[in-house]
Amino acid sequence: MNFFKKNIFVLFLLLLSIFSVLPFFHLGFFPMHDDTQVGRVFEMGKALKDGIFPVRWAQDLGYGYGYPIFNFYAPLAYYIGGFFNVLGFDALVSTKMMMGFGIILAGIFMYLLAKELFGNIAGIVAALFYVYAPYHAVDIYVRGDVAEFWAYAFIPFVFYGLLKIYKQPRWQFVILGSLGYAGIILSHNLTAMMATPFLLITTLLYCLIAYKEKRKSVIRYLLSAIFLGLVISAFYWIPALLEMKYTNVFSQIGGGADFRDHFVCINQLWQSPWGYGGSVPGCIDGLSFVSGKLHILVSIASLAGVIFLFIFKKQKQNAEKILIIGFSLLGFIFSVFLTLEISKFIWQAIPLMAFFQYPWRFLLMVSFFSSFLAGSFIWLASSLPLKRFFPHYVLEISAILIFALFFLNIKFFAPQKILQVNSNYYTNEHSLKWTTSKISDEYLPKGIKKPKNANEALLNRQIFMFKETPIEKTANIISICGIVVLFIGIILPGKKYYGK
Repeated sequence: MNFFKKNIFVLFLLLLSIFSVLPFFHLGFFPMHDDTQVGRVFEMGKALKDGIFPVRWAQDLGYGYGYPIFNFYAPLAYYIGGFFNVLGFDALVSTKMMMGFGIILAGIFMYLLAKELFGNIAGIVAALFYVYAPYHAVDIYVRGDVAEFWAYAFIPFVFYGLLKIYKQPRWQFVILGSLGYAGIILSHNLTAMMATPFLLITTLLYCLIAYKEKRKSVIRYLLSAIFLGLVISAFYWIPALLEMKYTNVFSQIGGGADFRDHFVCINQLWQSPWGYGGSVPGCIDGLSFVSGKLHILVSIASLAGVIFLFIFKKQKQNAEKILIIGFSLLGFIFSVFLTLEISKFIWQAIPLMAFFQYPWRFLLMVSFFSSFLAGSFIWLASSLPLKRFFPHYVLEISAILIFALFFLNIKFFAPQKILQVNSNYYTNEHSLKWTTSKISDEYLPKGIKKPKNANEALLNRQIFMFKETPIEKTANIISICGIVVLFIGIILPGKKYYGK
């Protein structure tokens, strides 16, 4: 009984978040842009079962040649899915569990952050706004960008860790902050690039305040959290950076993914038809870029609330919270700005930004800041002199916001259709070596000749295999004509190779 009393708000949050993951309870699965998730989980599970860690190689992808996807594409979500697969769940169920877990974590971590500053009720409101942000639905049910929405979950967690360090400089909070930062990096490298400037600015502000207050230990702990986050994730990002030059990843810059063709029209942030298509030049895209009407309104209301505190000279006793709200408002405005064409000069001035490909990716940060501001609005509303007339008005405002959020946004959390398929549909030889491989092949070596059709992809591996694991291949190769076989790896002593 004490457990329920102690965790009543978290349990309430989990109950209200269930609508965001209901489609995962259906038999079968749904189509998405990045329809590689089940295959990748299957490959990760296969490697983990062979005792490999860290996993870098997907044995069956890359048109059957093998593919170093986990060396370059942030692997955390696939480790979670692969772990479920190792426990005995098939690849499809493991993928559903991995995706659902990432969706729910977003709400829990946002609740922790907003609650720390504004209280439990505000934490619930912020968390639900974060879970049910329209762009979150786009990532899940349209794009299928598992890596991005897992990183989305960790963004509030790292800010929570930094806040706890600032308030109480202890090593356990350094661990929280470092795990949050490592979680973003290991979930999605582009989101890490996107969030890091905001994290560094936050860290710098906390350091300046701590220095002014003569709390120098805070500075040490804050910097340690960032540094340890980099260290924890170094097994992934160091090889990825050093070895990326050997792949075709730079082919993803420009062409159909040129950032110049994918800015958001400002009216699309407010009203944009929901769809399951792609992004195209202009203002008539196949997917929606709405940031959420309520999200925009509560952000504006938070600005009005801060102005109200200044007018009535209540800002001094709430300086810390006002500073954080002000930073969030600036973060919201700047993130919106980067989605619009008027920010093109920034995109052109910073070459690394070309890797983002789509400026609308910054809707992820728009969703974060506006959801946090929804929680701040509840705290700001509590400062209004209304309790004399409406004793429970904060609860009533929160209930109205949650009801309106559900009414407007739950409809986005649904796939285009449910396919009556099982795990084998995604993990059979044809699917792995052709269907899944051709969706994502940018990490193949430069100059490799790609198969033109499924038959060529399957023929590439017409070798009589005696044994094959991600770290060892034993084969009997039979050919009616002269061939050259190149084994890249370790030749073990005592092994014999026969050709005829």
